[in-house]
Amino acid sequence: MTPDQAWMPLRAELERWRAAGRTARLWFRDDDAVEPTDALDRLLKLTRDARVPLTLAVIPASTGNALVDRLSREQHVAVALHGWSHTNHAAADEKKQELGGHRPAAIVLGELRDGYGKLERLYRQQFIPMLVPPWNRIDQALVAELPLLGLNALSVYGREKPGGAIRLLNTHVDIMNWHGTRGGRPAAELVAALVAELQSRPEGDLEPIGILAHHLVHDATAWNFLSRLMEETHDHPAVAWTAAPILLQA
Repeated sequence: MTPDQAWMPLRAELERWRAAGRTARLWFRDDDAVEPTDALDRLLKLTRDARVPLTLAVIPASTGNALVDRLSREQHVAVALHGWSHTNHAAADEKKQELGGHRPAAIVLGELRDGYGKLERLYRQQFIPMLVPPWNRIDQALVAELPLLGLNALSVYGREKPGGAIRLLNTHVDIMNWHGTRGGRPAAELVAALVAELQSRPEGDLEPIGILAHHLVHDATAWNFLSRLMEETHDHPAVAWTAAPILLQA
């Protein structure tokens, strides 16, 4: 399969959406931001040039003014709370989790309160009160407490489940192969995943499709996919890349 052929299923699906008068809402989240890096500069330029709004999940315990200064020049970037320190507190035989039931809830919530306060002070206009749990995992007993901290949205991975205690803005297509190469997944595989998400949304299903990236560990495959995805979609009549703050207001 040629690189161009890998994208044909997405083109065909988007043409079906266009013919039906539908518009797919996409949003973009990137995790683990701490400080300015060459990789972050590359991500910022890529999204700025494609006019794709970016939500950066920032780790509050490890960040400071250097990242604030760098992001202050980027009008298309929103900042979300990425836990506290991205520290795993789960046992060795469990999936990694910072916001689990392994510590007293008061300690976990206290860290989140500190992180919220720090990012709100640092980022002012760019900060959105949305929690992105490290590893996309959080103990359900903590979720109901998040609004008390000022957090009015939660972003994890997978389809949204109605009836929860807080607004969800989830991601659905992770470009990284965490269980294999730990590099970018093949373009054809990611295109298939994105097409499946589009096809799973019948008329009237307004859940936006979230693309998830991790700029600090991208290889050439990951960067190439993101570049091509934005090239294929940023001005497509059936696609609307939408900023997280706008989606959370809807």
